[in-house]
Amino acid sequence: MSRPLDDRELPRGVASPPAGPVEVHFDGASEEVAGRRVAAYGFTVDGAGFHQEDFGLAVPPGHPRATNNVAEYVAAICALEWLARVGFAGDVRLTGDSQLVVRQMTGEYRVLTEHLQPYHARLEQLARSFRHVEFRWVPRSENHRADELSKRGIELAGRSEPKGRPAAASRPESGDEVGR
Repeated sequence: MSRPLDDRELPRGVASPPAGPVEVHFDGASEEVAGRRVAAYGFTVDGAGFHQEDFGLAVPPGHPRATNNVAEYVAAICALEWLARVGFAGDVRLTGDSQLVVRQMTGEYRVLTEHLQPYHARLEQLARSFRHVEFRWVPRSENHRADELSKRGIELAGRSEPKGRPAAASRPESGDEVGR
């Protein structure tokens, strides 16, 4: 009769990080809810063994920067932050229906709006932590799931707690603080 193997005797392999590329779809939305402007984000990550979806408030409801453009940037930032947190550093295709964000990130448009500059800078910084990031524009019809998720973020603000405070979001941002 053979004795059971001790864990220290078992052969060990070398774990390798997930291979890429990953496909990220991002979207932002901004609407008036209960008299306050609300901006929310949504994103999906697929590929290299990942399937992740997330949504939340881009800034607190009623914030002066609760705009669609800020929400679009926050969506892309949150997606890349998630990938960085899980240790992925390979190739990423970042796909969205925001011509502004995609064209600013590819250098086709300059970032002239002052309040968007910190978001743009943070997204550029995050992109440098991956082997390659391709920014790709698609029509809204090809960005359906990320759009749905951003709308769920808007719904979050509609379910307010007493005193007008928003229900807990998966990751609210405040002011210009992005990528904490």
